Amino acid sequence: MFKHQILFRCFFCGFLAGDVSVEGRFWPGTINLDIKRLTMINRRRFIALSGLSSAAAMLAGSKAARTGTARVKGKPIVVSTWDAGLIANKAAWDILEKGGRALDAVEAGVMVTERLPNCCVGLGGNPDRDGFVTLDACIMDEFSNCGSVAFLERIKHPISVARRVMEKTPHVMLVGAGAQQFAIAEGFPLEEQKLSPDASKAYENWLKTSEYKPVINIENRKNPGPAAPARMENGDWNHDTIGMLALDANGNLSGSCTTSGMGFKMRGRLGDSPIIGAGLFVDNEVGACTATGQGEDVIRIAGSHTVVELMRQGLSPEKACRKAIERIIRIKGEKARDIQVAFLALNKKGESGAFAIHDGFNYAIRNKEGEQLPKSKWYIF
Repeated sequence: MFKHQILFRCFFCGFLAGDVSVEGRFWPGTINLDIKRLTMINRRRFIALSGLSSAAAMLAGSKAARTGTARVKGKPIVVSTWDAGLIANKAAWDILEKGGRALDAVEAGVMVTERLPNCCVGLGGNPDRDGFVTLDACIMDEFSNCGSVAFLERIKHPISVARRVMEKTPHVMLVGAGAQQFAIAEGFPLEEQKLSPDASKAYENWLKTSEYKPVINIENRKNPGPAAPARMENGDWNHDTIGMLALDANGNLSGSCTTSGMGFKMRGRLGDSPIIGAGLFVDNEVGACTATGQGEDVIRIAGSHTVVELMRQGLSPEKACRKAIERIIRIKGEKARDIQVAFLALNKKGESGAFAIHDGFNYAIRNKEGEQLPKSKWYIF
């Protein structure tokens, strides 16, 4: 027992790591060593170091498990917001099932939605209150590289422009005319400035009820004009996106988010979708999150980043999303009854979860077992 104590004490005093003297003071008391005992200690030195190395590896492995740094390989999965995600996930899955990179999957997936006519994504979406469609998008990969475009007009695939910003510029975000100029320089065609049939009809109906006419510097007037409605004519919430998260066969995460924003919004209004940390965030050690709903309130709490940090603390994706929603509700109080926000998260283990303020949010999942469209849990007031 005494000999083991000597070895232990000597190790932490530098004895085993450095030169060995026949006599030295390493702990209270003097240790006298002869050659035979020195040989025994050298043998024990190897055993002790081996044992300590094993213990250190076990501790490191335990820490990795707690922090979510362990990779889950060979189990690709893609998740995306709303039922439109079912079609988008198919394009992403075509890449993931062949061992492709998550970044390529999340770009290809949401490009499908950008091409389809719908209220809230792509050039077919509803315009701002002056009659122009403006697009926002962002993308983020496993190395924390990210790119974003905002207030982009007449470009069909803002998500691909966002990726070019990430890969070909020293910047994270380009906006407005500058973003459009960059897109054209990168070979993206400039589309015709016109509304889709559905968007045109919705805009005309909104103008009738709102009696809005664009006026120069109207924001400086006492009555700046009508705000965007909280809900559309059919009762749907007026702010949807498609956000997509993927874990590839190599255990790497990426995410994307794209939208035409709130229908009939003020000219120049920007929501959370193109903002890294709000509408989207990816941390390859922990997980990823995307948001949908009223962007102003997602921005208030840096929503997607908040969810990822809660997962870092050990919460499941669903519980992390719920905590973030509860934070928004505490801030908004009774006004939370009039807004919708939802978060969708995917952790490093390939587990997904979501939570919303109100009923009605669903999300699409695709993996080797097939596809699902689960309904998110929501806050009960």
